[in-house]
Amino acid sequence: MGLQDLYQEIILDHYKKPRNAGRLEDASVEVHHYNPVCGDELTLGLRLEGDRVAAIAVDGQGCAISQGSASVMTELVDGLPVAEGLEKAEAFRQFMHGEIEADEDVLGDGVAFAGVAKLPIRVKCALLGWMAFKDAAVRASAGESSGETVYGEGADESATQAMEQARKEAERGSDR
Repeated sequence: MGLQDLYQEIILDHYKKPRNAGRLEDASVEVHHYNPVCGDELTLGLRLEGDRVAAIAVDGQGCAISQGSASVMTELVDGLPVAEGLEKAEAFRQFMHGEIEADEDVLGDGVAFAGVAKLPIRVKCALLGWMAFKDAAVRASAGESSGETVYGEGADESATQAMEQARKEAERGSDR
């Protein structure tokens, strides 16, 4: 089995048996994201405890790439401080746009989407769940509770600002 075949198997496994699937009853925030170009959509629930992702769940429908990528994302960010989760989301975005090489230590099963990065029309599919996580993290950090977004990477700037804010707060907390 070649590397590309292995990557395909990982994507299909996450699609067929999504991790953290469903709705999160006690979510701090819930967001709905959809891509009108292909019809992929998902609802992401996020519960924070302090600055940490305490629980995350995704309920969606769409192609194997969008749903598999969302499953990978939930595994990678669950239990992390929000700032670290946002760093992983930014690394995945950069990876999908060819700005950085795949780093399995950072992206785990996310490296399986290397072939997707070569197909610009499918990059939006792979990023849908990650953009929803960024949106939910920013909303939760700001005390908001829900929202709906047509796909867009415009949330990147506000997510980056939230990541910096969370990092500064964590540094202040560790200095005490």
